[in-house]
Amino acid sequence: MLTLTINDKQVSVPEGCTIMEAAKTNDIHIPSLCNMEGIHNIGACRICVVEVEGAKTLMASCITKASEGMVVRTNTGRVRNARKVLYELMVSNHNVECLSCKRNQSCEMQELGRVLGVENARFKGAQSNKNIDASISITRDMSKCVLCRRCVTVCHERQGTGIIGPQNRGFKTEIAPPLCQPLGAVNCTFCGQCTVVCPVGALKETSSVDAVWEAIHDPKRCVIVQTAPAVRAAVDELFGIPAGTPCTGKLASALKELRFDHVFDTNWGADLTIMEEGTELLSRLKLFAKGEKVSLPMVTSCSPGWIKYIEHTFPEMLPHLSTCKSPHMMTGAIIKTYYAQRLGIAPEDMFVVSVMPCTAKKFEITRAEMMNYGLRNVDAVLTTRELGEMINSAGIDFANLPDSKFHDPLGFSTGAADIFGFSGGVMEAALRTAYEVITGRELPGDNLHVTPIIGLEDVKEASILIESPLPEYAGLDGVELKVAVTSGTKNAKTLMKQVKEGNSPYHFIEVMGCAGGCIVGGGQPRSTDGEIREKRRGALLWEDEHKKLRKSHENPAVMAIYGEFLGEPNGPLSHKLLHTSYVKRGKYNEFTDETAVIEIPVDSRKVSVDSRERQNTMGARLKASPAIQPSGDSERAMALVSENTRLKNELKDSKETIEILRNIVADYSNPDR
Repeated sequence: MLTLTINDKQVSVPEGCTIMEAAKTNDIHIPSLCNMEGIHNIGACRICVVEVEGAKTLMASCITKASEGMVVRTNTGRVRNARKVLYELMVSNHNVECLSCKRNQSCEMQELGRVLGVENARFKGAQSNKNIDASISITRDMSKCVLCRRCVTVCHERQGTGIIGPQNRGFKTEIAPPLCQPLGAVNCTFCGQCTVVCPVGALKETSSVDAVWEAIHDPKRCVIVQTAPAVRAAVDELFGIPAGTPCTGKLASALKELRFDHVFDTNWGADLTIMEEGTELLSRLKLFAKGEKVSLPMVTSCSPGWIKYIEHTFPEMLPHLSTCKSPHMMTGAIIKTYYAQRLGIAPEDMFVVSVMPCTAKKFEITRAEMMNYGLRNVDAVLTTRELGEMINSAGIDFANLPDSKFHDPLGFSTGAADIFGFSGGVMEAALRTAYEVITGRELPGDNLHVTPIIGLEDVKEASILIESPLPEYAGLDGVELKVAVTSGTKNAKTLMKQVKEGNSPYHFIEVMGCAGGCIVGGGQPRSTDGEIREKRRGALLWEDEHKKLRKSHENPAVMAIYGEFLGEPNGPLSHKLLHTSYVKRGKYNEFTDETAVIEIPVDSRKVSVDSRERQNTMGARLKASPAIQPSGDSERAMALVSENTRLKNELKDSKETIEILRNIVADYSNPDR
């Protein structure tokens, strides 16, 4: 421990902590724009400057270590003036069309200006180019970017994908993929974690709100909505309800108030998924017991971000993936076949909307593999945040809505479906059914929970000994079923390397693309609560444990579908409607021409380089130049080539900019001013 003085208050803090951390532990708030506790401390914005006795300049508190005897002041006139100037400089080239921005009233930069007392920005400089990069899932507007690099850190450090980073120099610096390619043209997983941490409106989900409203108002359309398990664990936060409050009934009521024709629950599709995926796993285990060659471990396939990641990074491992579609795609397929027949409505007149916690789901529905009979299984995806926008737009008082139920028959679910929303839930739900099918006995454990795998750790594992199975599964007697669970593509990479090298000890692996699972998906409400994952997980556990039926094979509405329509799990019809295939993409999309780039009309947006032209140029470079062919160092090489071609022209501008900034900061940091 060490002792220092902050604002004339003596405090004791652990060695190694920063001034900002020391202040926070003693209830002293230091404003910042770029800081993310525990993951991102680089001092990019400098708003967190403080005065340290004996130091010649103001110090960035987020990166300056506290030391014994240090005397710190966080609110002097010099500090406040400097923060205001630094804020005004950031705003000077920022797109301040706040009224038309999705983050209006929820923008951290707006809030920071209010906290600092900045009413008018005195500096006006050249405006950043309004380069709009719209992919199917995520839209980037660099005119709003403040170069805080939060998105870079989460992409590299938390997700381990490293898709984006600083490109170019000086005023032309842009956070983008190498060579400033569009997100849709590179190996982005569309996880959307960058949109969660962006403090302004530079990164957001590509909106589907207008398309959904248009469908709702079209009298010729039958508009059907379904909502994922993780949505009910977080949507309440958008309306001032404490995080972790179960609100399934209010969610169903809100969707009805929005005038959807039928309101279903993706949880029903989760139970259906267990029937299909569990049967697939058992089929592979049977072949394994016979000594036949089979792709084990089998890996879950519910997370579209994870699927896109493995298609790019481990394309040779695709046979290990379950062939099952994700729950909402299965539900969409059933709606446009079985339910359309039941209603007597032409499938092409149906418009299916999925409310999801995930931005990658927007990409998933556009895949060619997610179609049956020439129609998409799902027509539009709304994130949880977009649903909140629609509820507010419709003037619905969510907090005071009465509880109601989802419509039958695709609205009934078991507790096993609820836990799909967090890491380990899919695995536990599968084991509840698979173990009982194999042995005829209920899964042993505390309240049906497989304790080692339902926490929020990075990688979890468990093993279950199969003893005295039913005659049909006699070959599995004595087999120790080994399973692993992970979330976040960074952690998944570790497990897949084991599989690739032939060293994996597991039979079944669950992977979710976001760290913690869907409860913290890229489309969920933004939160600074360090306990938010646990609170949302708790809401779903409560839902599970308070249901009478907690195993997917006990869902009567699912079993009825098999009896009336599908036949049997993994049968010919269910395989046609509910299963899929995958695409080998490669790190640079060298194995496919498929892209997820949206063209922006030039007359409505100022675009410096046409995204399709930029994409084609990149493809030409990859094919024409052996020196830039995909290899271990090729990404860095391409980035260096791009930077070096621009460096000479930008050097002069950079020097002039630095000199101007030095003069301004020196002027406004002068204590005698």
